[in-house]
Amino acid sequence: MGWFGFNGGSVLSADPAAVSFVFVTTSLAAAAGVLGAMILSWILQKKPDLTMALNGALAGLVGITAGADVVSVMSSVIIGFIAGLLVVIAVMSIDRIKIDDPVGAISVHLVCGIWGTLAVGIFSADHSFAIQCLGVIAYGVTCFVAAFVIFFILKSTIGIRVDEEEEMGGLDVGEHGMAAYADFEVKNV
Repeated sequence: MGWFGFNGGSVLSADPAAVSFVFVTTSLAAAAGVLGAMILSWILQKKPDLTMALNGALAGLVGITAGADVVSVMSSVIIGFIAGLLVVIAVMSIDRIKIDDPVGAISVHLVCGIWGTLAVGIFSADHSFAIQCLGVIAYGVTCFVAAFVIFFILKSTIGIRVDEEEEMGGLDVGEHGMAAYADFEVKNV
């Protein structure tokens, strides 16, 4: 529900027609994301995958956020559907190269965020694909440099890893004193 407030508020207007339009593009992109992710995960994994469908909804929402007020309703469906496909491909690719992203956050937010930003340049007559590409590159460089500096400082001072015992036991226990997933424990034999 928060996405509707976010996207609807992003119009920066109390105009009911403009906000209603954003609600429609937002909800249709999310629904199309579910369909895209469900169909592709079913094809690739030979079974429907609920977690992929849920990530498909998030992918559709992320994909439409940049252009919710500037693309057509049909374009929002296409953007959401493609985001749903992309999230499945990205999750499987990131798993294959063994990057630790258990909930698919990189796939949903980075991959589909880039797609959504570029989609504005593809589907909106008022926006340039080249400018959207430039924006993606500028944000990417800025975020990479900032994260590199921050993590370098953290690694050099307090460290960025927990010890192996706490990692195996789970940070939920070490940090919060409770098991987030009670039925999922690694036991030393």
